[in-house]
Amino acid sequence: MTAHPLPPARRRELLEERFPAWTPRTLSGALDHACAEFADRPFVLTDRAQWTYAEVAERSRRLAAGLAGLGVRAGDHVGVVLANFAEFPVVTHALSRLGVTAVPINFLNRTAELGFVLRRSHAVALVVMDSFRGTDHLAMLDELAPGWETAGGGESLPELRHVVVVETGQALPRKGTTTLAELSETEPLQDSTGDPDDAAVLLFTSGTTGEPKGVPLTHDMLLRAAFSSVFGRAFADGHRLTFSLPMYHVYGFVEGLLTVPFVGGSLVAQLSFDAASTVAAIEEHRCDDALLIPTMTLAVLAELRESVHDVSSLTHLFSSGGVSPAGIWDAIDEVFGDVEVVTGYGQSETTASTTCTRPEDPPDRRRTTNGRVRDAGIAGDPALDRRLVVYRTADPVTGEPLEPGAVGELLARGPGVITGYFENPDADAATFTADGWLRTGDLGSVDADGWLRLAGRVKDCYRCGGEQVVPGDVEVVLAEHPGITTALVVPLPDERMGEVGVAWVVLAPGAELDAAEVLAFAAQRLARYKVPRHVLAIHPDQIPLTPSGRPRKFLLAERAKQTLA
Repeated sequence: MTAHPLPPARRRELLEERFPAWTPRTLSGALDHACAEFADRPFVLTDRAQWTYAEVAERSRRLAAGLAGLGVRAGDHVGVVLANFAEFPVVTHALSRLGVTAVPINFLNRTAELGFVLRRSHAVALVVMDSFRGTDHLAMLDELAPGWETAGGGESLPELRHVVVVETGQALPRKGTTTLAELSETEPLQDSTGDPDDAAVLLFTSGTTGEPKGVPLTHDMLLRAAFSSVFGRAFADGHRLTFSLPMYHVYGFVEGLLTVPFVGGSLVAQLSFDAASTVAAIEEHRCDDALLIPTMTLAVLAELRESVHDVSSLTHLFSSGGVSPAGIWDAIDEVFGDVEVVTGYGQSETTASTTCTRPEDPPDRRRTTNGRVRDAGIAGDPALDRRLVVYRTADPVTGEPLEPGAVGELLARGPGVITGYFENPDADAATFTADGWLRTGDLGSVDADGWLRLAGRVKDCYRCGGEQVVPGDVEVVLAEHPGITTALVVPLPDERMGEVGVAWVVLAPGAELDAAEVLAFAAQRLARYKVPRHVLAIHPDQIPLTPSGRPRKFLLAERAKQTLA
């Protein structure tokens, strides 16, 4: 790989020259601002389409006019069930032009989950794929609201008035539906409504536990967060980025869709992750950058070791999502060489990544931390030293503040943090402190210099014989075993001890599981109460993950109960 010709500090200087002051805009306003300078540059590159900035802007104006013709108005909520097709940014910006809040929905949701989000969000319209990767989304609508083609949501979804179908080519066309293609055959909307402080999107948490909660994010919050990524990672002009992370999730939406327009770059969006396809996209489109979660990173590394590829264009790599497996950073350095690799931490409630290493930070920082709170440049709050979010830690039980460096629950506050969930006072009461700090649900520490170290989830902790066990402490030790690449520890109810640990382990290539030997290895390095009772092997593909790569440990705990019953 080839190092970038300009150092990060110089690239940031160029960004500050291009953006001397922050101008609040809507998402579509930001697209139009980019279009004024980069109209003929490619914005979206997919297997089905290659559209310039001007083409995406024009398509979004036509779709906005079509939606307005259906009666969609400013202040409405519109559900969007759409994979990383070229139409995703078009739909996003069309809704922005109307002053409508988009409700991106996980396309893996089943019928009941889809109905829950549509009801909870008060969606008046739905833009939905007909079929994707074997899932018939229209059949779900048939079950939820028979006759939806003409009657909307009916008695089941009384607020849903219209359904717009995106034909993916993975199903036969259904007669009688309103398609996105037909709706876009109108004269383009010229005037846009909306305010930068309005909610641009309402994201529903996929979460590791509990019922999904609506997270309202304003246009200005989203764009400031996106610029903080551009600034911190020091994007150069024309930055070309590939990713398969779904754009319905805050990681793909903010770090992907919203970043590259600041520098006239391109999105090389993929519909699903495949290591060979990711590498091929870098090679074919001469990508500068890739967004990955650790499991993806490991697969890409394996692909590059097995086959010869020309990925010399790659100068950046973002690998983030929970606690990274041991050894991953050394492997990245070995395979990628001079690529500027960073990692970070964030969540939907904090508008994506809020802490991040910088390209020029010593490699040890990404090995031992999840970065430092981002300097957002002109997008940051001057009162917070140009930051959008600040963190502190508190005792997870008492809520008492902890000293810098102490492990506790991470609390966040700042203009990049939501002030409440959508119509959910119970969640607000449980999540926000009396003085306005967001309880992230994550365990970690923040030292005196602002470096954040993630330790796990508060709800993942358990008590064995009255002693609290932080699974992350155990997982780090188990991952040092030569036959284990990743370990995930979950609790199992126990009559005598209250709870005991079950370690799900991903074995190294060629290794076989010797549970007794692994437990002996752990016993030499951990206090007795921290040593798991059981060790079970699991394939990486069997680990249930959120879209941002966090293990859904409650599902692993249920699986452990069934396996060990």
